[in-house]
Amino acid sequence: MERGRLFQRRRICRFCYDKTPIDFKDVALLKNFLTERGRIIPRRTSGNCMRHQRQLTIAIKRARNIALLAFAEEQ
Repeated sequence: MERGRLFQRRRICRFCYDKTPIDFKDVALLKNFLTERGRIIPRRTSGNCMRHQRQLTIAIKRARNIALLAFAEEQ
């Protein structure tokens, strides 16, 4: 009996698809790419392309430095 392969559909980058810019002042957008503990969600999970994941990481770090986002959530 042969098992069928699981085909997982490749996620498309939402920034490439919608042509939305990544801005460090857009806190609502950046919070979608953070876990509840404040860690950045990896590229393989979020589905971003490499270019936009790098831009997103820089934007999150900038927002943290000027206190728009917290570095870590309190327990």
